Amino acid sequence: MSSASDPLAGLTGLPGVADSVDSVRKAVDRVYGHRVMRRRSGEITSEAALRGARGSAALSGADWALEEVRRRTDFGAEPEALTVGAALRLTAEAGQLLSIWRQSPLRVLARLHLVAVGSTAEGDVVGRPRLAGEPVVEPLVEAPLPGAEEVAGRLDGLSRIVIAGGSAPALVTAAVVHGELLVLRPFGSYNGLVARAAERIVLINSGLDPKAICPAEVGHAEQGTEAYLAAFEGYLSGTPEGMAAWIGHCGRAIELGVRESTAVCEALQRGAA
Repeated sequence: MSSASDPLAGLTGLPGVADSVDSVRKAVDRVYGHRVMRRRSGEITSEAALRGARGSAALSGADWALEEVRRRTDFGAEPEALTVGAALRLTAEAGQLLSIWRQSPLRVLARLHLVAVGSTAEGDVVGRPRLAGEPVVEPLVEAPLPGAEEVAGRLDGLSRIVIAGGSAPALVTAAVVHGELLVLRPFGSYNGLVARAAERIVLINSGLDPKAICPAEVGHAEQGTEAYLAAFEGYLSGTPEGMAAWIGHCGRAIELGVRESTAVCEALQRGAA
């Protein structure tokens, strides 16, 4: 890391990261320059939210077809339906929390977990980091679970980084927020969904994707669970090579999200959607 005041800045110098940052920026600029965006950006945003939620749910074990997610109104008691419902609520809620993120990221994370759990909330374990001895349900990530004291300390460190800002590109900050939350799994459930929602918030709030039309969740899902977990192992290792691989994976996810929204733009332009 480059300095105590800007601990993420040094990650940009890792092999391949600067190229990923540049590639993401060019891809985002291209879709924002699409002629459909001048007249129908709201439709692109709504569709990106739906597709992003579907992708995030898929990575958490509920791999539903897009049209099934679109048509369903009941996300009741079945585990997969609960996951899809949680992903949809999180995607909708993320845009309401942008102004709070830079001042109080921990408050935002607590709210995201509360929203994810929704009407199934039980007691005071919802919307706060877990305490010692409390279980975590996160079937996708099997990495060792940090203790409650480590979780509290690292969440505080992450919060300080977000509040301080710095010169690190949005891709780098988003990847670190996402990866750190997967490592910590600070809540009793839905940590993957919350981590990806937090990544979304960083990308929007940074100005890289202010209209929320570049759903990284789509790209994470498209690359597949195996690739997602392999890249996450790199973040977990903490090595320069591992960190660079995770950031590159997140960059590719954004580019695939851009490709998805570009296809929606093209369909709208042809009058096919």
